[in-house]
Amino acid sequence: MALKDTLQEALKEALKQQRRTEVATLRLVLSEIKNAEIAQQKPADDDRVLEVIAREAKRRRESIEAFRQGNRPDLVEREEAELAVLMSYLPEQMGREDILAAARQAVDAVGARGPGDKGKVMSQLMPQLKGKADGREVSDIVSELLAGD
Repeated sequence: MALKDTLQEALKEALKQQRRTEVATLRLVLSEIKNAEIAQQKPADDDRVLEVIAREAKRRRESIEAFRQGNRPDLVEREEAELAVLMSYLPEQMGREDILAAARQAVDAVGARGPGDKGKVMSQLMPQLKGKADGREVSDIVSELLAGD
């Protein structure tokens, strides 16, 4: 079953069980997927659906950070609940050690020598880690590796 179909089935189930947070989150994601399909003028495949979910998860993380700084625990709680729903549809997230190993391989593959080569490494690395790791964490790890050389 395609991921988009899985999301639609999950929405139906959440509606039946009256799980409001899950319903709202899934409706938003399905709406974003529909917008992506309209922009591409073709149905979204699983990779595109994962991109949309990952983008929404990133937005939730940023909102959580902003709400924490603004001392709004009520909004932090809501965003964390939505993030949990989104994360259940993403592939298992990579740990720091796994990202570090992949980053070292990418550094070796492109022959990176210093911080100026970060763009080359990131362009090689991000397609491999798409949806499996947070881009900010990957960027930080690559920066550490290149600064340490």
